[in-house]
Amino acid sequence: MSLLATGTDYEALAAHFRPIFARIAEGTVARERERILPHQPISWLKAAGFGTVRIPKEKGGWGASLPQLFQLLTELAEADSNLPQALRAHFAFVEDRLNQPDSAERDRWFGRFIDGELVGSGWTEIGTVKLGDVITRVTPGESGWTLSGEKFYSTGTLFADWIDVYARRNDNQGDVIALVNTHQPGVTREDDWDGFGQRLTGSGTTRFANAHVEQEHVYDFAIRFRYQTAFYQHVLLATLAGIGRAVARDGAQAVAARNRVYSHGNGGAARQDAQILQVIGEITSLAFAVEATVIRATHSLQSAYVAHLSSDEAQVAAVNVQAEAEAGQAQVIVSELVTRASTELFNALGASDTRVSKALDRHWRNARTVSSHNPVVYKARDIGDWKVNGTPPTGIWQIGRGEG
Repeated sequence: MSLLATGTDYEALAAHFRPIFARIAEGTVARERERILPHQPISWLKAAGFGTVRIPKEKGGWGASLPQLFQLLTELAEADSNLPQALRAHFAFVEDRLNQPDSAERDRWFGRFIDGELVGSGWTEIGTVKLGDVITRVTPGESGWTLSGEKFYSTGTLFADWIDVYARRNDNQGDVIALVNTHQPGVTREDDWDGFGQRLTGSGTTRFANAHVEQEHVYDFAIRFRYQTAFYQHVLLATLAGIGRAVARDGAQAVAARNRVYSHGNGGAARQDAQILQVIGEITSLAFAVEATVIRATHSLQSAYVAHLSSDEAQVAAVNVQAEAEAGQAQVIVSELVTRASTELFNALGASDTRVSKALDRHWRNARTVSSHNPVVYKARDIGDWKVNGTPPTGIWQIGRGEG
């Protein structure tokens, strides 16, 4: 019988991790300025059992619900927005295991995660790959599989012990997920992600040269958990919600500490200027609306998780459509509001707050980068088509070179 992770005492859960989040936040600006990868913060989270938040208590984890997971990721993103995204593939693979029948093989994965091991991502191929094609291949052999190919946007792999790789079988051309151990010479990871935001997520190139994959670590993609696209999006939504909280926090702190005023302002100090206070109030309200939107959408995702045990296919399909639709609606509005808040922040401050040493520009850069995942214009169209025509939102999609 499968065990469901339906929730725990959130305050006790958060209290365990908040001191670590505070320590992470202390070094965020320095890491951002000097482009220091967060190996140490990741090690703190691993040691504290962060990777086990969703594993049922009966299996040694925290047993958090999906709303609780994403609330916790929001708190982590407020400390450093790179970290939830770096752990995105890990929590997705844990979620996939939670959706599979109870077994010794599943328990072995849970045991690895309890020991602190993490999973990174290896899905996207760039360059001349045609839409729908998969160049990364796995080949069966007597002692397991061999994996060869190259991935980019391989988020979190620089910190991971395993990589969740989307590949195609050479024998029957079926699409699979291969879990490959990073601690072998056949795996090469490069820190060559050069985006202007989310620069410390470990999202570079990963190469596989006849990398070994255990026989039991290749899974048919068709049995992957059904709400995976919405789940991946929710990690980005929680990241954006955390950025919104950080913008509101940094704005309030900067105004409270600011001594310089303008002759045509409205008070003897910035903290007494009604217009400046209005800006902070607007930013804080935007952050509040974003977080409320994200929290609301997580409940349909939990419903989709619970429904995986149901034998009523119509009901399962309906809750999965709802989860995908709510994730899309949240993405449309959250992407706009957080980038607006991170721009409006500077209307409450002065030119001195644009200095590189303060790194306040990271909020807009990071929010804009996260919002560029999974193009929001297509999500808005999907939602409109769903509302008008009843067309289910796009669940699984690919990217590659077109024919035009």
